[in-house]
Amino acid sequence: MDSNTFLQEVQLQASLFEPITLEEMDGVKLMDRMDVKYLIPLALLPDILREAQPFYKVLEIDQNRLCNYRTLYYDTDDLSLYKAHQNGVLNRYKVRARNYVESSLSFFEIKYKNNKGRTKKTRIKQPEITDFLENESVDFLKQTTQEILPETLKGILWVNYQRLTLVSKVGAERLTIDLNLTFEFDEQQKVYAAIVIAEVKQEKVGQSPFIDLMRKYRLKQGGISKYCFGIISLYQQIKQNKFKKHLRRVSKILAHHDHLTTTNLTTSY
Repeated sequence: MDSNTFLQEVQLQASLFEPITLEEMDGVKLMDRMDVKYLIPLALLPDILREAQPFYKVLEIDQNRLCNYRTLYYDTDDLSLYKAHQNGVLNRYKVRARNYVESSLSFFEIKYKNNKGRTKKTRIKQPEITDFLENESVDFLKQTTQEILPETLKGILWVNYQRLTLVSKVGAERLTIDLNLTFEFDEQQKVYAAIVIAEVKQEKVGQSPFIDLMRKYRLKQGGISKYCFGIISLYQQIKQNKFKKHLRRVSKILAHHDHLTTTNLTTSY
């Protein structure tokens, strides 16, 4: 089966979840949280969603459950924010502007990961996404951190995808499942239709039916951020030692995508 067939299966399974609205989801924004990432073959996702249905609701916006996201990441000319991730800096930032297409909302967002592994996200609304930071974004960045000079940042990478958002029925847990990953900058584009990036977000890492499913399907915890994945995909000469094991997993998923069988769908990734 090709990617479109698997995607249709994903949409079918997503349609069977109990819905939740943006307003109802306010209690689980989890702007200060612990994250656990997974790389998942698209071919496995329909079965995973089928088994997750008793435990989660799915975000629905204007009858859409698979929502479109467009994100522009900012960095310096020498990619200093990317290099902080590659070099394992413990207190590090991502700076981005994100458009939530179905909601017709855009935000300027700053993500900070501290030395205890917690992720804190802060954001402000903005009317549109721009290649360079403008007045309110500049002020917001200055108020948030003194470590990054706004004038050194520029749009360096577009990351576009479709997202399913699942919310636990019983606890403070949210899942994001990102499909059809597309990385773009200037005339370059790289599409990963066979790769899914899932992220479990909790106040603190604890019991999770989704994590239990990952163990059942022998999918290993640990993934690469979409920003770092995109930089590696479009900037071929960039240092990427830290991400080698994740890239090997990506290569393995891609290599099997066209001929997965029932047997090797349970292969450990």
